[in-house]
Amino acid sequence: MNQNKSFLPGITLLIFYLISGCFICAQASVDHGKPLAPFRIAGNLYFVGDTYVASYLIATEKGNILINSDYPGDAPMIRNNIERLGFSYNDTKILLISHAHVDHAGGSARIKAETGAQYLVMAEDVPVVESGGKADFYFGNSTDPELFYPPAKADGILHDGDEVKLGNTVLVAHLTPGHTKGCITWTMTVKEEGKNYNVVIVGSPFINQGCKLVQNSAYPQISEDYRRTFQVLKSLPCDIFLGAHGVYFDLEKKYAAMDKSKISPFIDPLGYKKFVAMAEQDFAREFAGQMVKIQG
Repeated sequence: MNQNKSFLPGITLLIFYLISGCFICAQASVDHGKPLAPFRIAGNLYFVGDTYVASYLIATEKGNILINSDYPGDAPMIRNNIERLGFSYNDTKILLISHAHVDHAGGSARIKAETGAQYLVMAEDVPVVESGGKADFYFGNSTDPELFYPPAKADGILHDGDEVKLGNTVLVAHLTPGHTKGCITWTMTVKEEGKNYNVVIVGSPFINQGCKLVQNSAYPQISEDYRRTFQVLKSLPCDIFLGAHGVYFDLEKKYAAMDKSKISPFIDPLGYKKFVAMAEQDFAREFAGQMVKIQG
């Protein structure tokens, strides 16, 4: 798509436990991630989230793009981080998300109201954001109110391969479904010291704990969609590896190493490949286990 043109405080996090070499998405009521000073990653790309949920600011001469609004109560944190970098929060012209869960889309209604940003959402996730999470295929029937958030109307609908343009910046929306039906992996190119780098911001390739990959009446094609996601992720050229959660790309370790090396620690093509391979192996293991239970 060519682009021309609030809120519940307490929190249920989706945390990632490293168990026997694999990531499992689980629900747990815990505190937020730790505050993290905002910083420039490369070129016009900045980090404005915390140690748990990742938000990104892309600064352009025509205004700025924000990826991920985080939890409903996180808008002040994001605003403060943007302003600490010297940018105006009100210059946020486009708001994007990685997927329609509360920890990435929960603050969208407030940020839209405060900045007037245009909210662009992948078609498959539009019903979810506009219902405040209640249309989600997995969490929608939950009795936990912390999984839901203030509804926000999408101002534009994205489809796989659409481009979001502002100023001289172009972001490409890659549909990588499974975690949600409209999960997006974003790619862009940044220039640093005269060299171009391919940036990949992974949506999520992981499986929510207890989610059915076989005979899922709410999402019959879920296993096929996950397989599609891994094919897409493996096809993307990656120099700078980022994601919807800092744990995906070892944020805290790389953040601590930023001033100790002339080469940015976020330039990590090998880490990206290992991450995708690990997630694909986890999916295959979980799918096989569910098939055994059904057949046995």
